[in-house]
Amino acid sequence: MQEFDHIQSLWQSHSVEVKISSGEMLQQAKKEVTSIRTRSLFNIFGMILSFTAIVALLVFSPFNSWTTQAGLIIIIISVAISTLILYKDYRIIRQNDFTEHPSAFLSKLKIYQLNKFTIYNKLYWFYATAMSLGFIFYFYEVLSNLSPVLQTGIIAFTIFWMALCATVLRRAYMKREKERLDLLIEKFERISEQFNEHQ
Repeated sequence: MQEFDHIQSLWQSHSVEVKISSGEMLQQAKKEVTSIRTRSLFNIFGMILSFTAIVALLVFSPFNSWTTQAGLIIIIISVAISTLILYKDYRIIRQNDFTEHPSAFLSKLKIYQLNKFTIYNKLYWFYATAMSLGFIFYFYEVLSNLSPVLQTGIIAFTIFWMALCATVLRRAYMKREKERLDLLIEKFERISEQFNEHQ
């Protein structure tokens, strides 16, 4: 058993440095940045689609209560503001030129990371509060037409879903995005170091 532990400690202490060329690393980083851009575009298009659907609901559905219209207007405004913020965030990552010096790209990537976590930490609560308020106003008229069992079920599900999004799903998404961006930043730091060595 001691021999096995000795062999295991020797194996763990033996480190092999894997040299990846800056070109290969840049290609990997380009794929990851393209993936980030694509996901950002899908988010923006999803928000635009939601905005359009809610505006159509407001314009074409006959509502009797002002609270329903007020709720939909609050939701529309929060979706519009969030979409503009997502677009501003997307423009930072879209404007990157991979032919420029990697350290210039790295500074833009760090700005993107800071903006992204500002959105998900601070502005998320604005969005969640506005959406909750909008749903409360919207459901005031809509729920009155349903049975008490359905009313209770919809309210309970809405509270559960908002709580789940605010805690578990949001934290998991932020952790995954932070790991992805940290890895990308690390790659560009290594590319920048290799680039500086060859100058």
